[in-house]
Amino acid sequence: MDLKLKDKVIIVTGGSKGIGLGIVQTLVKEKAIPFIVSRNEESVIDLVNAYQKEGIELHYAIAELTDNKQCEAAVASAIKTYGRIDGLVNNAGVNDGVGLEHGNYEDFMRSLKRNLVHYYLMAHYALPELKKSKGAIVNIGSKTSVTGQGGTSAYAASNGGRNALTREWAVELLPYNIRVNAVIVAECYTPLYDKWIQTFDNPEEKLKEITKNIPLENRMTTAEEIADTVAFLLSEKSSHTTGQLLFVDGGYTHLDRSL
Repeated sequence: MDLKLKDKVIIVTGGSKGIGLGIVQTLVKEKAIPFIVSRNEESVIDLVNAYQKEGIELHYAIAELTDNKQCEAAVASAIKTYGRIDGLVNNAGVNDGVGLEHGNYEDFMRSLKRNLVHYYLMAHYALPELKKSKGAIVNIGSKTSVTGQGGTSAYAASNGGRNALTREWAVELLPYNIRVNAVIVAECYTPLYDKWIQTFDNPEEKLKEITKNIPLENRMTTAEEIADTVAFLLSEKSSHTTGQLLFVDGGYTHLDRSL
């Protein structure tokens, strides 16, 4: 299916690793132009160099997204480079384990900045260009906003906020024909997920314990499966879809796990 994303400029935060990297790879396959925003300069340069060897030019901005000014500068860099923005994928974040029992005010507020506030900032700064292009926004969220997880109050709250912003922006941006949707992730195997799994005494056993509770095929969701849904939501093929929370999770969140 031709998603008609050719030459569309899409900002992807956290686009050099994990789910963000998967999104960038899918957008390149669709001949879109991903503009990567990341704080990890080394991984971005490695990615850009790899694509350049294939004759594909990628651009990026290095930014600490907890800093308002760096968010603004990253968007400005995308506009300076391409002269337009057709889409925004808010993806960057980390499940940092700031819980109710083991946490404090400073940690909680820091986590909100790491996981929620920059979603607002990036959309705010990209909005003038998105109005011109009648673009789309896709927010990446987590099942923790619906199921809870335990020991991660700030991350769960941030993801609840992401869901709420998705619906709020879908309403606010109706007059500009800007569609806003969210892709909600449950168990997706990324380098960060692997790092967490390796903290257990028996990582393989822990992984099997998790995957057996994923109803569809008892396996983890892949970054490519998340990315394909994101690309669809950015495209004209989803032209009458807005304000939706799409769970790409093998049924993990809503189906009976005893299945």
